[in-house]
Amino acid sequence: MMASWLESHAPRRFDELAMSESIQSNLQKVAVQANPPHLILAGPSGVGKTAAWRLVARQILGPSWHSTTHILQARDLAKSSGAMRKFEEFLKPGGASSKDTLAGRSSLDSFDSNLTIAAEGDIPPAGIENTTLASTGSGKVSRLIIIEDADHLGPTRQPYLRRMMESTSSTSRFIFTARSPSRIIDALRSRSKQIRIASTPSQIVTKRLESIAKNENLTPVRGILGDIAHVANGNLRRAVFLLELLARHNKIGDRRNLQKVVAATTLVGVQHVLEEALRGRVHDWKWEKQGGRNKRVLKGALGALDQLMNEHALEAEDVVHHIHRLLTTGRLLLDESMLCELLEALADCDVSLQTSMHGRVQLEEFLHRVKEISVSQAA
Repeated sequence: MMASWLESHAPRRFDELAMSESIQSNLQKVAVQANPPHLILAGPSGVGKTAAWRLVARQILGPSWHSTTHILQARDLAKSSGAMRKFEEFLKPGGASSKDTLAGRSSLDSFDSNLTIAAEGDIPPAGIENTTLASTGSGKVSRLIIIEDADHLGPTRQPYLRRMMESTSSTSRFIFTARSPSRIIDALRSRSKQIRIASTPSQIVTKRLESIAKNENLTPVRGILGDIAHVANGNLRRAVFLLELLARHNKIGDRRNLQKVVAATTLVGVQHVLEEALRGRVHDWKWEKQGGRNKRVLKGALGALDQLMNEHALEAEDVVHHIHRLLTTGRLLLDESMLCELLEALADCDVSLQTSMHGRVQLEEFLHRVKEISVSQAA
């Protein structure tokens, strides 16, 4: 399967991150320390938090960083059944009653780091390996625990992490990413260094798109890269996704194609989300075989919503815009009474989004209202 451009064009050095020089420098300083702190990377969606922690992990742990970097996606955990059990299983692989914790485990990989040979093209993000920077203390940290979207952990699970950080072995560190760090409890924030990453300026987004286009031997029409940067609105991930989408469909020769592609790829998905909610299927858990094991997967309107937002790098505000367009263009055969109720519910959702940092929660409430409207209209 062909790698996406988000992967194939991911930054490999700190100075390649689409961020300010001060943030690049702060990340590098953290990563080359013999005794690095726990870390919180805060910022809007799509600004490069994941790219940043991957470089930090590569620098701290060396070429074999994948083997002792453990990742938990808190947002996915929060919307799955048995969330607390899965959370405990991740942090305590030996079982809830076991004293063995993921953070407390040391790793032989750290002692072998001097012997590990980097693959061709695998370079240390700081330009030099930590084992070369210091004769003692380097390689002390042998395990990283990454909690992505940690602001979705909630008040029950976060204290669990605090206790683990207090008693953890000196060989492990936590890295948290969050859109809203204020939702992370003080006990975790006070034990971590926080680096805030702002929305990516349009000039930097355009410059990154120009670099990708050059590497892919593309000849985009003048102005379209700037248009993509404008539509992405500071979300670099979405900008790269849109460029790849246009390029794969040979549509980078006409600026008018951008809006057509954006509309076409999202409207069908949005219609599916709304139709599932109208049928009363907001939460719909189903068993699917994944990797040889049966796994409960979220389907229905919320499952379709998550897939749509992830695949198209959409924010909640984008979804509201597309739902409004869907409702007002007559693609759905709805009577006037139901249409008015749905538009009123959507307007309430839009207002709520202005004061909420968790857009998905507001969209979920909207979909439940859609279900209620459908039921009342059928009565």
